[in-house]
Amino acid sequence: MLLALAAGGLSAQEPAGHVSGIRIRPMANLVPAVISADPIPGGSGLTEARIVQPMLGIRVAALGDRLTFHGQLNGEGVTLESGELGLGNWGEGFIDRRHPHTYFHELMLSLAHRRIVGSAELGLGVSLGKGFVSFGTDDPMSRPPVRYPVNHHWSQILERAILLGQVRYRWVMLEGSLFNGDEPEHPSSWPNMDRFGDSWALRGTILPVAGIELQLSRASVHSPEHRAGAGLDQEKWSASLRGEGSVGARPAYGLVEWARTDEASGAFRFESWLGEGAIELGRARPYLRLESTVRPEEERTSAFRSRRPHLENSLLGASRWTALTGGVSVELLRAGETFSVAPLVEGTLGHIAKHGEGLFQVADWYSRPDFWTVTLGVRASYRMKNHRMGRYGLAETGAHGVHR
Repeated sequence: MLLALAAGGLSAQEPAGHVSGIRIRPMANLVPAVISADPIPGGSGLTEARIVQPMLGIRVAALGDRLTFHGQLNGEGVTLESGELGLGNWGEGFIDRRHPHTYFHELMLSLAHRRIVGSAELGLGVSLGKGFVSFGTDDPMSRPPVRYPVNHHWSQILERAILLGQVRYRWVMLEGSLFNGDEPEHPSSWPNMDRFGDSWALRGTILPVAGIELQLSRASVHSPEHRAGAGLDQEKWSASLRGEGSVGARPAYGLVEWARTDEASGAFRFESWLGEGAIELGRARPYLRLESTVRPEEERTSAFRSRRPHLENSLLGASRWTALTGGVSVELLRAGETFSVAPLVEGTLGHIAKHGEGLFQVADWYSRPDFWTVTLGVRASYRMKNHRMGRYGLAETGAHGVHR
């Protein structure tokens, strides 16, 4: 499928306003949803209604796209104060719920310069601000399923204070980031600037043909789950193959990724494999994701929360989550590339298993090892179709997303 996608790479389409040589592209996203899951930790089924992924964004470009600004306001601190029900999701003190992201999700200023050297283009770029580290794959909000994958904290590093450098020659791009290791503790958190530069990441990307993208990332993150810096360090790897284009005349997308995080010099190892894809059939867009991810099992203070700050003696073991997620969205309203309203139905069937040694036992928290979730919702988006959140400067070139 990925090879077929290469034959029909989608062209860039960027509707924007023009103000005295400045191009302005506002964006918005919202998904009212009803989510059911069974079993939940310590109980049977649960159904909740939430507004997920509420976002207002803007992209401002000047000097012929050499200077760009990406800003994203995220409202999950209001609509998801207690988290989004999602078996397997974890992080920032939440278990089996996706935590709300910070209100200021992105504030990144980028400067990129391109010139022809011989017969090929050479690009240099630099970005500064709060946003996504040059590591791993795209933010799940920019991808087809509403449900976040279990591996979110293994495959992306976000909401940090970042200094990012880039160089691109022909079809090869290298990116390097310096940032603060601490992750947010609540939606109003700002990066701890006393720790800026204690962590780093490198990402290499190969774009051999239009629509095909291979990446390999390496990161060293100091004490991400202890703000003062007294927690465990993480050594992280990510690799992926991403395809976007068309199968026949139908726009399509595919991703295969692997990620690994080691803590305490390899004493704890967490690995993930994931594959997902989507295809457009008129106004309908079916999609599928298969994931197998090992996550940490931490000491809990309640069914859905873990103890913070997180130290090595808070880890009770690990579990492996294998999940098959499928869904379909259908565009009822569409205004070109600008506005879309698409009802969706999405379901997950999965299995929980103990992984390795440790005190954690599946039966301690779950009435059975097999689980399911169902989501009914409506995705309303404005100018989001070609936006890949977390891609700055040179990384925007020839890299346009499939979110709709």
